[in-house]
Amino acid sequence: MKNIVVFFFLFSAAFAGNFNQNFDITWGDGRAKILNNGQLLTLSLDKTSGSGFKSKNKYLFGKIDMQLKLVPGNSAGTVTAYYLSSSGSSHDEIDFEFLGNLSGDPYILHTNVFTEGKGNREEQFYLWFDPTKDFHTYSVLWNPISIIFSVDGTPIRQFKNLESKGVPYPKSQPMWIFSSLWDADDWATRGGLVKTDWSQAPFTASYKNFNAQACTISQGSSSDACSKNSSGHSWLTESLDSSGQERIKWVQKNYMIYSYCTDNKRFPQGFPPECTIP
Repeated sequence: MKNIVVFFFLFSAAFAGNFNQNFDITWGDGRAKILNNGQLLTLSLDKTSGSGFKSKNKYLFGKIDMQLKLVPGNSAGTVTAYYLSSSGSSHDEIDFEFLGNLSGDPYILHTNVFTEGKGNREEQFYLWFDPTKDFHTYSVLWNPISIIFSVDGTPIRQFKNLESKGVPYPKSQPMWIFSSLWDADDWATRGGLVKTDWSQAPFTASYKNFNAQACTISQGSSSDACSKNSSGHSWLTESLDSSGQERIKWVQKNYMIYSYCTDNKRFPQGFPPECTIP
């Protein structure tokens, strides 16, 4: 394979993104708004349309933080998706999706990892707070070692690089950051039993304090370019320490409500290899 030249920039840890500088509103016909001189972004959904945005840059490995405040009240049928994705049928993707619910019932945080166009690695959680009352930080650490999903600094899920065991790992396709607020009442709430109450519209989710420590790709893609320039950028070699391992166990014991790695009906012939490798 020919070497591909890569140009990238590393954002400092102190960099707090301005939405005007870092994102484009991609759809919604005015339902998405950038406010407060680029410090706040809101997405809205009504019966006609939802809305969404996309990063101007694409990234190959990074530590990405975003603060979200989710749709309050009766949010049944709505989905707020916040994710990284490359393009094409063999795309890679790292997903946070927040599934709305009836007032008083908890949101479901749905996570997934796609490699080479294949997902089916869903894990779902309740949160230990009301995500509609205030902003909370949802983070993805993606490096050559693993992908770690975190909420307010607490890791909830890790997808390890197990290529040596034959498990594909996203490492060569740069990804954009996307978010959208849309109607999915055919499946989002109790399997589609609870429909969207349009009398509550418009539904609105809010975003602030985007922060990226990442390799920003402007030409080509290579898993080696970042790795060879990792000096001083600890996130590229960061993994869960013993404290992180304990915290992820706490979350999974108390708040995980679904894992594909325990779904016997779905995998009667045996679980995917990443489920059984320590």
